[in-house]
Amino acid sequence: MLPSTLFSGIDPGWVALLSPELASRAQFGWTISVHIIFASLSIGLAPFMIYFTWKDVRTDDERFARLRSFWVKVFAVGFVMGTVTGIPMSFQFGTNFPQFSAVAGELIGGPLAFEAKMAFFLEAVFLGVLLYGRERVRDGTYVLSSVLVGVGAWLSGFWILIVNAWMQTPRGYEMVSRNGMEVARLTDPSAAFLTPRMPWMYVHMINASLIAVALLVAGVSAYIVWKTRESAAWNTALKLAVVILLVTAPVQAVHGDAYARHVEDTQPQKFAAMEAHYETDEADLHLLAFPSEVDALTDPRAENLVTVSLPRVGSFLASGGDFDAEVTGLNEYEENPPVALVFWSFRAMVGLGFLFIALALWGGYLTYGGRLFDSDRYLKAMVAASPLGYAALLTGWYVTEIGRQPWVIQGELRTGEAVSSTLTGAEATLTLAAFVVVYVGLVTTALYVLKWLIQDELRALGVNEPSGDRWRGPLPEVSDDD
Repeated sequence: MLPSTLFSGIDPGWVALLSPELASRAQFGWTISVHIIFASLSIGLAPFMIYFTWKDVRTDDERFARLRSFWVKVFAVGFVMGTVTGIPMSFQFGTNFPQFSAVAGELIGGPLAFEAKMAFFLEAVFLGVLLYGRERVRDGTYVLSSVLVGVGAWLSGFWILIVNAWMQTPRGYEMVSRNGMEVARLTDPSAAFLTPRMPWMYVHMINASLIAVALLVAGVSAYIVWKTRESAAWNTALKLAVVILLVTAPVQAVHGDAYARHVEDTQPQKFAAMEAHYETDEADLHLLAFPSEVDALTDPRAENLVTVSLPRVGSFLASGGDFDAEVTGLNEYEENPPVALVFWSFRAMVGLGFLFIALALWGGYLTYGGRLFDSDRYLKAMVAASPLGYAALLTGWYVTEIGRQPWVIQGELRTGEAVSSTLTGAEATLTLAAFVVVYVGLVTTALYVLKWLIQDELRALGVNEPSGDRWRGPLPEVSDDD
């Protein structure tokens, strides 16, 4: 049901209308792919926003007032877009996957309600204070508002990941018969909410969001610094982003290594798909993989890939120290996820992760030498890398969700069984097309507003950017002091 199965089940001579199952999976996958960009923007930007607000109030420094004003506006755009793109997902549980709702409703209803009432409204109310209350509330109240907005963003991720972690490693329930249907009944809320997967997912997701936003902040800052070397505010923002990358990028690599061992323990089929490991035996670790023939792109196997591998290191990592450990292969299962999507997404995620470490170390070296703001190569590299954090985040999410297939609830409910029996291929295909068009429009709008904000900032710094835009002033109804 998730971005998992965008290509599974497609006939080589595919027709205009997709099957209800495939179209529903693609629709939910597309929806969550766009939504997660804005959700992670809120999560990752929260610490930056809190820091800039606190420093603005504490020091009354124009640098931090400028950064606070800019990034609060960006946060607001992300919050609005996240809301608009997120609401339809809850409806899709009923329209496209009613069997999933019926089976798991008692387990997922509570966390989803908590996310709306505890996190969303907290974030929404105090974001209004941040946008319009700088001159209307006391300094302490204003700083507290930024903290509460950040708490709301992180709480939102917490409750959503409780649901997803339960789908990955379900606990705290029993299957009972109700009205002739087997459904999950909550027996232990603590076990259901804090499943074995939950802490791993939450830490990894929060850190991935911090990396993505640090790269975004670094990219925007580097562009402005490149245009004008005289901006103390954006020099500060770039340096802060590099420092955060120096911490978060290596932490993600270390945590991801341990996370992979947990996946092998709890979802061995997913782990095997990550390495395209088919035979139950000792497993190598593929550091790099290249297709040796066209078929390898859609069906990667040992014989059709050119790899740079560490022999038996896959067994070592999976077992936590045993080079001779046996790793279960995909041939042991009757039905597997789309292995190619899992395999290549995993490599894209890991490769980008090491790129981020290199960029962080490069930036740290330049900072130590006092040349961070003078290196055109580094500034251009960070501008180019600014969207890559989201690429890594999405490919990591695809590994998580695609790798769980064919299960929507691991071991209990298959994705195909969760799809509505009354939904037609025409209905599902048309709504998929509508979602693609609308969400492309939303993403384009968000990018346009970000460009608008950057151009407005450059104009305020005395740099006239060539642009075909007619509007030349600040955002309507949001003054620089707000």
